[in-house]
Amino acid sequence: MPRDDSHLPQALRGLRIPLIASPLFIISVPALVIAQCKAGIIGSFPALNAREAEGEHPLLDTWLTQIKEELDRHNQANPDNPAAPYAVNQIVHRSNTRLDRDLEICVKHEVPVWITSLGARVEVNEAAHSCGGVVLHDVINNKFAKKAVEKGADGLVAVAAGAGGHAGQQSPFALVREIREWYDGPVALSGSIATGESLLGARAMGADFGYAGSPFIATDEANADQAYKDMIVDSSAEDIVYSSLFTGVWGNYLKGSVKNAGMDPDNLPTADASSMNFGSDREKPKAWKTIWGSGQGIGAIKAVGPAGAIVDRMADEYFAAGKKLAAEFN
Repeated sequence: MPRDDSHLPQALRGLRIPLIASPLFIISVPALVIAQCKAGIIGSFPALNAREAEGEHPLLDTWLTQIKEELDRHNQANPDNPAAPYAVNQIVHRSNTRLDRDLEICVKHEVPVWITSLGARVEVNEAAHSCGGVVLHDVINNKFAKKAVEKGADGLVAVAAGAGGHAGQQSPFALVREIREWYDGPVALSGSIATGESLLGARAMGADFGYAGSPFIATDEANADQAYKDMIVDSSAEDIVYSSLFTGVWGNYLKGSVKNAGMDPDNLPTADASSMNFGSDREKPKAWKTIWGSGQGIGAIKAVGPAGAIVDRMADEYFAAGKKLAAEFN
């Protein structure tokens, strides 16, 4: 029986598997997004990844044109196997001085899915809705989830313990359950979603989608250093450290990259939210340039390869696990 997604907004229907690729800072570029969408899942990238030199045409506009044209060519050549929609992540924090400009560009291109982070703002949701876009806001607890919906978000990304980059501390079982007690809209779950089995688990506990990022770091299309990709392959959950030092927001990082930067991952100082800065003038210690984010699910990543192969593997695992589990209820 096909998956019933008729309750979801149109832009979120018809995926090969119910998976959204999370936007990865620096790493997510058009080549990766296009590969993810062609493989049948929603691909995404942070708007702030598109950085042009002063005086140049906005790179975000160029990227969106490239993504749309390539996916359109794919769809014309493959009418029976169209690409999934793409998403753009907007950092809504007050330090993002590019936000208004980037919102205008996304409205111009009629971006179908918007992922918002670090602040829920009515005007951002209104901008997305003005061009028919669907807004998913990421949250780490039930309190923030309610605020996001009150301010007009169309869905939520529940960022639980074990997620890569900025992550919460709550168990996914607790977080999804609390949200589902009052909210019946779209929910994606982030936190160690690296296999088809974990994706099925997310669905079983009440999420509509899994939300996966770390598996796509170790792909041919990712804009990541080869050493970063290799460290993902060679690491597992015990190689992850949870720290607020690097951005002012708590998140998960590869211990090996922290050690390579000359720091002790087991004795890191903390930083508060006042140190967050997503503006073009932000300055970070040079040693932090190679501090690499990662979630706890990377033990499932065994080799670097095409992004489409990650989706193929997860799809095979997802359907096999679903059939196996369904047999218990016949």
